[in-house]
Amino acid sequence: MQNSNLPKVDRYVFMAEPFHCDFQKGLFMGHLGNHMLNAADFHANARGFGMDYLNSIHRTWVLSRLAIEMQQMPRAYTRFYVQTWVEKAMRFFTHRNFKVYDADNGTVYGYGRSVWAMIDTDTRQPADLLSVNDGALVSYIETDEPCPIDSHSRVKMGDGAELIATRRAMYNDIDVNGHVNSVKYIEHVLDLFPLEWYAKHPLRRLEIAYVAEGHPDDLLCYYREQTSHTEYMVRITGKKEPDGDEQELCRCRVCFNEH
Repeated sequence: MQNSNLPKVDRYVFMAEPFHCDFQKGLFMGHLGNHMLNAADFHANARGFGMDYLNSIHRTWVLSRLAIEMQQMPRAYTRFYVQTWVEKAMRFFTHRNFKVYDADNGTVYGYGRSVWAMIDTDTRQPADLLSVNDGALVSYIETDEPCPIDSHSRVKMGDGAELIATRRAMYNDIDVNGHVNSVKYIEHVLDLFPLEWYAKHPLRRLEIAYVAEGHPDDLLCYYREQTSHTEYMVRITGKKEPDGDEQELCRCRVCFNEH
């Protein structure tokens, strides 16, 4: 349950393990996303509004939006902190931020912003997060800690989006909730670009907005639209059969730098 002595802002140490790094020895964005979600879970659990408590009352957190903007990625074997705090809370949504920085010299690698909803696990309907554990979350809102990256933008896609890949949602894609894991979508999207592209265009910012849940054996369809030389929009849909109706699952904006 809630520990009133804990700070509003907390940090958790991780390591860029070499097998979690890409061919340029920088941490994969997907693994960084996992570390952010773990930090969020550790922070919430210790303060009485995490998954451990929510599962006991048939509630759970659902990630709605995630934006990560990095100046550089932690290199292999680097120890780094993911700092996290709740910036805002409304009845059905809460905003949580992240800061990623070197554990030894304090170099800031980047920041993240996320939006979460709470749902009833029996009905899959939105739940009032401000009522959980006597409103424990509200006492941990921190508005003075800076997060100097843009908020989530509205990912708009036109008629020019091209279907460039499909794949089945398989065992390694499915999480404890029985649907496609939030970070797996990120990994799938980043696989749409070749190694040669990453060699010259470091990933700078990724935004993803989740619309619906993907399920085991869904056929996932990836539509991509280029909006500038270094910016792409991606829409992921899912369907049960190759000729079935498609349901939009999420939209993503991917921004790169020039070397």
